[in-house]
Amino acid sequence: MSRTALEECRAAARAKNSPKVAFVTLLTKVSYLAGALVLDLGLKDAKSKYPFVVMVTPELPQEGRDVLQIRGIHMREIQALHPEEGRHTLSTADARFHDTWTKAFELTEFDRVVLLDSDMVVKKNMDDLMEMPLLPGGIAAVHACACNPRKLPHYPADWIPENCAFTAVASPTSPSPTPSDNPRAYGLLNSGLVVLEPSTELAKNLYHFLATDERIPTFIFPDQDLLAIFFREKWTSLPWYYNALRTLRNIHPLLWEDDVAKCVHYILSDKPWQVRESKEFALVNSWWWAQYNKLAEQLQAEDVDSWKLVSSTVAA
Repeated sequence: MSRTALEECRAAARAKNSPKVAFVTLLTKVSYLAGALVLDLGLKDAKSKYPFVVMVTPELPQEGRDVLQIRGIHMREIQALHPEEGRHTLSTADARFHDTWTKAFELTEFDRVVLLDSDMVVKKNMDDLMEMPLLPGGIAAVHACACNPRKLPHYPADWIPENCAFTAVASPTSPSPTPSDNPRAYGLLNSGLVVLEPSTELAKNLYHFLATDERIPTFIFPDQDLLAIFFREKWTSLPWYYNALRTLRNIHPLLWEDDVAKCVHYILSDKPWQVRESKEFALVNSWWWAQYNKLAEQLQAEDVDSWKLVSSTVAA
């Protein structure tokens, strides 16, 4: 056998034995299409060697699917997950969380996925998340910020800076606190980025929990509360920079460093594609727009109809 043929055989063997993994996001409506496309572009720019998969629900119209196909993004059809009718009610201010119950636990064609929200910008390679250790049957995520800087009245009373896990992080590279119930907020996660290993049994147990647990009606942050409670003592805390909540830059300056952030998460209701100008988040929003402008150039060259659809969903 020639040396080239031998190398090809070895490469094929490695590929066969290597785990199948992917970065995954959920898309249910065209209004978040620009976000999903910017997320995909960031992963490509960061030279990720793993595929990007978009979970699509029946509600996503064909025109949105066509754009994903033109961009070469793999789609995975999925049914949206919600609690039974009347079992959980969202506040009017948080209606955007309606679809967030839907996760990737049933994507059993993958050994591991990194689930990402579509309101994110990837700034640095995060492929190491595919190899990090997880607790058996567990997940990994970044803590939720419990500072409540906008003083939203429907947030929990114990969401104050003293109880926020990020207050305990002294520098950009300091480790995150271990998930804990003391204070309670140390046991809460932000579901913008979740490392998980899909499993039919795990998905079944989670959905049963959603259908039967008496605490579900009390959840203020639907999927985050669900995951934090279901995976209590089974979730590993990740450093802030894998899910760099844009609010952290202003309220936790000791923690934040622009060049350390790997993936910026545009939490809160005013997404960057909805608001061109933002005094509060001017710099971090500019990172999203820089990626979008690059995407716009590519789309205009690839397919005019796709460009028209995507541009119609962003602020003029």
